[in-house]
Amino acid sequence: MGEEPTAAAGRGAHSRAGRGGTPLWRHVRDDLKARLEQGEFTDSFPGENELAARYGVSRHTIREALRELREAGLVTAAKGRRPRPVGEAVIEQPVGALYSLFASVEAAGLEQRSIVRALDIRADAHVAVRLGLEESTPLLYLERIRLADGEPLAHDKVWLPASDARALLDADFTHTALYGELADRCGLRLVGGEERIKAVVPTAAEQRLLDLPDGVAAFSIERLGRTHGRTVEWRTTLVRGDRFSVVTRFDARTGYRLDPAGNRFTRSRRSARRLDAVR
Repeated sequence: MGEEPTAAAGRGAHSRAGRGGTPLWRHVRDDLKARLEQGEFTDSFPGENELAARYGVSRHTIREALRELREAGLVTAAKGRRPRPVGEAVIEQPVGALYSLFASVEAAGLEQRSIVRALDIRADAHVAVRLGLEESTPLLYLERIRLADGEPLAHDKVWLPASDARALLDADFTHTALYGELADRCGLRLVGGEERIKAVVPTAAEQRLLDLPDGVAAFSIERLGRTHGRTVEWRTTLVRGDRFSVVTRFDARTGYRLDPAGNRFTRSRRSARRLDAVR
């Protein structure tokens, strides 16, 4: 980051600006805007108290400047949370690991909350086939809007066999991890699976659901989760592309494992049957 202005420098600059009749918040806004455009604040963005001390102005002045920056689409902030530059990829998912979005959000220093849209038992023939079950098998269905620091991050839908997961009907998923509840309430732990991630252009309905600005893509994630010897989870997640990134490690011997044909998941590792036929 570049050199920060001192509180004394801020007081001097803004006292001169005050005599000229220009509102102090405009000078703060313009200075912050210039620094954002120069790529500063990549590690973190100062909070209101810190900015007020740096510029030698009141928190009200800082709030006015930040409000203008939010309206210009340069920063974003939820109530009670520190602002940050828009487009900052703060949440990372490791490739090749059984990750938890809950854990990934909190590891980034953000508060994870969810809006539960559905939690019930239902039948879904297509999903049941993906899980290797009879089409009429009862499934527990959980649908959530995942929030990070109060802002929409992902639209998450998961299906599990009701015979395994019925106890989850009593769980409060507004602030808890599915895999933790699955282990504690049902004695079921996932040990692996398969996941496909691709970039998509969200529909208008999906844009509204995730509060996505125009021109921002999303990640579509499909996951089959397995416990020992059987598949127990089918999950689809749509994640904002401006708040999420995928990371992996590679070496000269193994490199990456790619699937250029874009093949769909199979029922199990022992089956060669494609699932395209049931879509």
